[in-house]
Amino acid sequence: MSTPAVIRRAGSGPRERVVLDNGVVRLTAAPGLGGRLLSVRHRGREHLYRNPRLLDDDLQPVAGVELGPVDGPMSAWNNVGGDKTWPAPQGWDGPGQWAGPPDPVLDSGPYTAEAASAPDGSATLTLTSRDDPRSGLRLRRRLTLEPGAAGYRLDLEAVNVSGTVRRWALWNVTQIDGAPAAADGAGGVYVGVRGPGPHTVPLVAGNGHPRVLAHPPSVVRVPPQDVVGKVGFPTASGWLANVGAAGTLTLRFDVSEGAEYPDTGSRAEVWLEAPVQRPLEHLGGLCPVDRVTEVEALGPLTELAPGQGMALVIGFGLGTGRDPVAEVTPDGFWSEPPRWGAREAGGRRLAGAFTASRPGALVHAASGRTVARTRPGEPARFDALVPAPGTGTAPAVVFVPEGP
Repeated sequence: MSTPAVIRRAGSGPRERVVLDNGVVRLTAAPGLGGRLLSVRHRGREHLYRNPRLLDDDLQPVAGVELGPVDGPMSAWNNVGGDKTWPAPQGWDGPGQWAGPPDPVLDSGPYTAEAASAPDGSATLTLTSRDDPRSGLRLRRRLTLEPGAAGYRLDLEAVNVSGTVRRWALWNVTQIDGAPAAADGAGGVYVGVRGPGPHTVPLVAGNGHPRVLAHPPSVVRVPPQDVVGKVGFPTASGWLANVGAAGTLTLRFDVSEGAEYPDTGSRAEVWLEAPVQRPLEHLGGLCPVDRVTEVEALGPLTELAPGQGMALVIGFGLGTGRDPVAEVTPDGFWSEPPRWGAREAGGRRLAGAFTASRPGALVHAASGRTVARTRPGEPARFDALVPAPGTGTAPAVVFVPEGP
């Protein structure tokens, strides 16, 4: 049986840290720094970016650094890193755009924190912002970590606390160390897409536009590259996966077909940073000094009457492998989707590779034969002989979780 997730709290104000730990994944949040998730460690490997000039190895401010609410141009932003939630669209042209970061309430202000353990062994942490006078919103981020799972759930909610109608979209931003996974250049951000396209739209050019490569039939990839810029994905099917030095981090979320999304219809976005020689004045004086990758999931633009809210749920998964990602499912992700091999006496070879978020088995759907056992977050490769299928039968493999 998996070990229940535990909760640990220490410190106060900008130095408060709340840890959820199930023995496979350890999450560390900073309620006083915009409700951020500062660290996601899977089997000892850190997946999120942390600014070493602002935070030390213990995720505390370095000597001489004071962190807290801040406002002003982009050059004043204390980008400590991590995972956070903002309203979209971003911009500085009027009240219908979020003029941050920096932002003294939603991005860098204090959030309340409520932690609780459940009878099933899971742990939750609910982070709630103050009421923001500029956007009219109150944000809530609820993290849920189940026993033994190589992943976690993030429930987002925004409520209109103003006295007028507001129109916003939820926008979750996950910052990751942008160092390449390997010298072969196979890493980067994989994005599931659907339909004929176009699958991408250029959004921001700091010193150039990010390059995007096609991975037919339904995946595109943003490889690591020395550029500052952002690209949007209007045909995103609801998943992203970053393959980096620490392994693989995936996001899965629902998309609303036919709904209007911000940033020229972008359902997902990828922002890249690389060191530059001088500030980018057209981006508020932003001057990146590290390689950072942002994977961003967005909800649809929603008109909110006073008191109304909107929600977005994101499932995060983690894996130790660094192979390309072909598909993300509710149970994990495929790096090699199931495929037929040679026919042999007694059947046909069936091969593939899947990383599950929980212990269980991969089962050939037609015959019920187990082709592999899974451990949370570790690739399960299989090349098994199964009963020969009929002509044209798809090589379907399903994940069956381990019983209690």
